[in-house]
Amino acid sequence: MDSLQSIVIRGEVFYKISNVHTMRPFFMSIVSNANHWLFVSSNGGISAGRKNADFALFPYYTDDKITDTAEITGSKTILHVSQNGKTILWEPFSIRSEDNFNISRNLYQNRFGNKVIFEEINEDIGLCFQYEWNTSNLYGFVRQARVSNLSAQTVALAFIDGLQNVMPFGVPSSLQTTTSNLVDAYKRTELVAETGLALFSLSAIIVDKAEPSEALKANVAWSLGLQNPVYLLSSLQLPFFRKGEAIAQEEDIKGEKGAYFVSGKCTLDAGKEKSWLMVANVNQSQAAVIALNEQIKNDPQLAEKILKDIEAGTEHLTQLCASADALQYTTDELKDARHFSNVLFNIMRGGIFDHNYQIEKPDFFAYLKKANRHVFEEAQAFLNKLPEAFSVFELKNIARSSGHPDFIRLATEYLPLKFSRRHGDPSRPWNQFSINTHSEIDGSKILDYQGNWRDIFQNWEALVHSYPDFIEGMVYKFLNASTFDGYNPYRVTKDGFDWETIEPDNPWSYIGYWGDHQIIYLLKFLEFAEQKEAGAIENLLSKNDFVYANVPYQIKSYHEIVKNPKDTIVFDNENEKQIHARIQAMGADGALLTNQKEEIHRVNFAEKILATLLCKLSNFIPEGGIWMNTQRPEWNDANNALVGNGVSMVTLYYLRRFLKFFQSVLQKAHPQNLEVSSELQVFFDQILETFTKYRPALSEPITDAIRKQITDELGNAASKFRSHVYQHSFSGHKKSILVQDMSALIEVSLEFLEHSIRANKRKDHLYHAYNLMTYANKGISISYLSEMLEGQVAVLSAGYLSAQESLQLLDALRQSALYRPDQNSYILYPNKNLPGFCKK
Repeated sequence: MDSLQSIVIRGEVFYKISNVHTMRPFFMSIVSNANHWLFVSSNGGISAGRKNADFALFPYYTDDKITDTAEITGSKTILHVSQNGKTILWEPFSIRSEDNFNISRNLYQNRFGNKVIFEEINEDIGLCFQYEWNTSNLYGFVRQARVSNLSAQTVALAFIDGLQNVMPFGVPSSLQTTTSNLVDAYKRTELVAETGLALFSLSAIIVDKAEPSEALKANVAWSLGLQNPVYLLSSLQLPFFRKGEAIAQEEDIKGEKGAYFVSGKCTLDAGKEKSWLMVANVNQSQAAVIALNEQIKNDPQLAEKILKDIEAGTEHLTQLCASADALQYTTDELKDARHFSNVLFNIMRGGIFDHNYQIEKPDFFAYLKKANRHVFEEAQAFLNKLPEAFSVFELKNIARSSGHPDFIRLATEYLPLKFSRRHGDPSRPWNQFSINTHSEIDGSKILDYQGNWRDIFQNWEALVHSYPDFIEGMVYKFLNASTFDGYNPYRVTKDGFDWETIEPDNPWSYIGYWGDHQIIYLLKFLEFAEQKEAGAIENLLSKNDFVYANVPYQIKSYHEIVKNPKDTIVFDNENEKQIHARIQAMGADGALLTNQKEEIHRVNFAEKILATLLCKLSNFIPEGGIWMNTQRPEWNDANNALVGNGVSMVTLYYLRRFLKFFQSVLQKAHPQNLEVSSELQVFFDQILETFTKYRPALSEPITDAIRKQITDELGNAASKFRSHVYQHSFSGHKKSILVQDMSALIEVSLEFLEHSIRANKRKDHLYHAYNLMTYANKGISISYLSEMLEGQVAVLSAGYLSAQESLQLLDALRQSALYRPDQNSYILYPNKNLPGFCKK
């Protein structure tokens, strides 16, 4: 493969990969400023649609199937080339032709990531064929095709060009995946002959009920740029065309995979080209189809309007990214492009703020009413003071002046984000994305965000640098989506949070908590807030604007966890029913934890931090790490096998940094004590007592017996706390914890963590990332795994190593099995030679 080249095409910068056919196929996501999704393989295989996988233009499959079906899905071109008295058959981008000619296939993507060009140059016959995928908010997906004569002779062409396996409207992704043959039987493709507009629909909505179900929407395809072409609505006649036989126009095809082909003839002089375009869209009503047909028939500027809308989309996409500081100009153009791409995919997950710090009244009102109808009604006097558009600063001032804790909380949490979607794609189809950019009813914009909690907060960590005054809202959203027992639920959305449930027939269904990076994600927000405004965290400590998420899971008792650390969480069906009933009655706040008074249990910032901290400390295993016993792995799914018997030094390293941060905060804190829930105060005292009791054990390596004693006492303290709240709820009573005692816990905890860090230094000067624990009656033993990259990153982040030790680690890393000289980079785990099947 040649090196990446920067090329200007029609006034726009593209990056070229030459001879892409000599590489193994790779996968790309072509982005849009609107709600398009387009996933394409470097061999031309494609899946595309709008909003989500149920609005597909081409079938939404996994990336391997998309690559494998390149011959039968998406673009297809066949040419008969006549020159020097001979006629030659050429199929660009097809395995049918690649061995018959001397060809080069090149791939171009523009720097903004929303255009891709496939090019095949046939050196033997002197022709170049290109097609380019673009998106248009108004018209859908636009495919521009062009054939160029690179030779010194005039050539005559007869060709078929178009799209295969076009989906009808109304086929859910799950139905297409499991029952595509049945779907084919329901397909009907019709042609409006006067304009060449094709309609892809179902003869009826596919249901297994004895009831009529009309299919009242269609997907569409049409073309511009060719004079009097012959139209085909299926691939049935392609074999005839290849043989040079005559083909007949198709106007109504039933029970076959849909296609849209144009067939024509042209003569190209030397150096000349011929171009045309195809447009396809989804989810079109009869009224929309009639209007489109009239426009195709009567608007001579239609092609120009399409191209202008494509460019308007590029400009809008650039604006979205620029508002998150994506545009940079350095001496390295490729790094600038990579930075733009990083920002783009970051805001595609986490969202981008709609209009700086401005808030629009209708969206905030809708959000507040959906979150808590009672608060919405009680806050009317304050809400009426707001103009149609106002700043986040005005909103905070009005909320604070109300003195209403839930109004303050909800107003602070409100983040006017748009353009966000979950990170689902054909390479990880278990995540179901939905791109909600505008209303299906009136076309108005939608402000929305959603994401797995560990992803969206990571995205916001970068975004907050562009919008620093939203940091408080991000902190509130993070903490108010965490549970009293110290974890975050699976997914965070604009309207709250949700959790995984048990689906007996779904092998991907499972429940549990990911503890990974919870500490460092939160800490990054808090460090940013403190850097932005000194004393910000101290000012938050006693604010009672915080709540607990009520996730219907119950972590088992410590005794049961020890018996089977891989089966530790029970799904509380009754609690889930009660949660949904409360949501129906009051709004999304119905998913918050209530106390014995049946009120939302409100706590202060200090308690939220303590709940998170005590959760981690209660799972501390000396010299091992933080016990991974909540049925989910740390950081990535490659660690699934560690669940239950794994202990994380990665989390411990970050916890050390977390404690050092709060150590400095508490040293400056003015309040001498902080009010917390009485139940948490008991838990706090027990954890502090255990660490203090075993402090003398740090003078030497900890024995297995002492390790078990410490682990048991810490684990039982957490178990008693959890069990009491599960059974009785919080009482609503508060007790004081002295700031001096909080500082004491931090100090003694740091001694234990730093002792463990020293114990986990390897002989090669790297540090262990994850370890294994074995629990026995006589003690807990620790065994070690091979080196892992995240352990080195985390221990450097911990702030414990000296400058000399850090350099020693970096030198050792370069000499380790984690370094890839061919990439001048590092891999997560060593490339091991595992035993073969018969040797296992």
